[in-house]
This record gives sequence, structure tokens and C-alpha cells, in this order.
Amino acid sequence: MFDTITVETDPRGISRLTLARPEKHNALSELMMREITQAIQELGADEGVRAVILAAQGRSFCAGGDLKWMQAQMDASPEARADAARVLAGMLNALNTCPKPLIGAVQGNAFGGGIGMMSVCDVTIGVAQARFGLTETRLGLIPATIAPYVIARMGEARARRVFMSARIFDAAEAVDLGLLARVVAPEALEAEALAEAEPYLACAPGAVADSKALLRRLGPRIDASVIETTIEALVGRWQSPESQEGIAAFFDKRDPAWKI
Repeated sequence: MFDTITVETDPRGISRLTLARPEKHNALSELMMREITQAIQELGADEGVRAVILAAQGRSFCAGGDLKWMQAQMDASPEARADAARVLAGMLNALNTCPKPLIGAVQGNAFGGGIGMMSVCDVTIGVAQARFGLTETRLGLIPATIAPYVIARMGEARARRVFMSARIFDAAEAVDLGLLARVVAPEALEAEALAEAEPYLACAPGAVADSKALLRRLGPRIDASVIETTIEALVGRWQSPESQEGIAAFFDKRDPAWKI
């Protein structure tokens, strides 16, 4: 049914949505973002689903946006760029507004958009070996569409520590930042994710959905206006000389002009 993800649901109603581009470090292509959006909307509407675990195959959880997808935006029209940004923003919004509990099981590194995906989970567990970073500014880009979710998860003060510097940080700091709930051994990750999902089997599904919706209403505002602002910010960066230089340098395997 899907080309870039897998979806499985056990007899109790615990679903597992798995990113399945391990050879690309689960980088977010347009197809992958569309498939994740479709899958999470279907799981959210399925009365038999009680909780969803977001996981990934391979060494990386998610390396962020697919750079070939980003490169294509350099030559696109402003309208096409906005449409592309809306695909990413729509995926994050769909994950964030899913009425089912969403548990992140992070088995490897996460960068850029991968941090955004961790931030929209209700609870995220990771392994000690994983490394993390909001690396967009190294490419002349900004963490735009993921920003509302990252700030909601970390808070502005903690987000300032890693939001602009592209600094790589470890799992212990990810806990301190609020990005991870806790760190576990790799062999314990699946069991720990299930342990987070299983209590929901004793809860009224409608009450869980309404509780999650109430949290979103009372928490930091992430509405259509905020999302559109992030789309405009990303599109603006895509057409900047810095992003063109940063992405060109990546594909040329050289340092960008600003690196000292």
C-alpha cells in the first residue's frame, strides 16, 4: 500500500507506523511526507486503533528533509515552493492533531525535520547512541515549518540553545531539552514504547482524544495562521542566495562560502 513507510496494527489496537527508507536515512521525500500524512489520518479515523508508535528502520530515525527535494525547490516557482512547503507543514500538522496517542521510538540519529517529528509525539523515547541537531542553518535554511512544534516541546528558552547553531547534541541533552522523555538501551526500545502505549488500552478512546485536543487548545497556539507564517518563512529562505550556496556546496562536497 505504501512505498516509503509500513503500517501494522496488532490485535489490541496498537499500531506501528515505521519510516522505511533506511538507505536514505529516512530523509523526508515528498512521497514519504504524503504517505505519512495519509497513514496517520487513516489511523486517527480508525476506531480500532488505540495508540500509534512512530518508529523507523535502519541506523537513522530521520535525517530531515530529502536534499534532492530541497534542491528541486531552488528552480521552482514561488507557487510551487509554497505547495512543497505545505506538504511538509501538512504532515507535521496531521501528526500533531492525530486524536490517537502518538509515541516516538527513536532508534537512531534525528536531524532537522526528524526533530520536528519527535516534537509532535506525545512522548518520545530514544537510545543513548542517538545524536540530534537542528542543522538547517548549515545549509542556509531555517527550521521553519517544524518551529512551532519544537518550541512547544522545548520552550523558547531551551530551544534557543540549539535552534540556530546547528550544534549536534546527545541523548542526555535531548532529555534536558524536553525532546526525549527518557533514554533506554537499544534492545529495550520496543518494549518501552509498548509500555507507553499499553495504558491507553484501559482508557476511554473518546476521552483520550478529547483530552489531547484540550491540551492542544490550551498549549502554545499552532493554528492555520502560525502554520502559514512558517510556510512563508521557508519559501523565503529557499529563494535566498545563502540556501542556493549551502545546498550547492553540499552536493559539490565542499564547504559553503561562509564557513570559517
